[in-house]
Amino acid sequence: MAKFNILGVYVDNRVKSSQMLQKALTDCGCSIKLRIGLHEVDEKTCAVNGLIILQVFGGAKASDKIKRILKKVPGVKIKEMLF
Repeated sequence: MAKFNILGVYVDNRVKSSQMLQKALTDCGCSIKLRIGLHEVDEKTCAVNGLIILQVFGGAKASDKIKRILKKVPGVKIKEMLF
């Protein structure tokens, strides 16, 4: 079993999918050890796309569940890293 299971979740329209995405992440909350959100921002702009990095707790079963739920959110792409 991997010591670190990391999911990169790219969101192409944070504003449009935020409610559905937040619900999905909340539903999986007990399997998410770490969550970091990244997006471009400066004095004039706040990007509509972004990246969420998740550290998953619970092995492959938990990771598969999170991926299955997040894939239902429009505009979401997922990449997985195992260490």
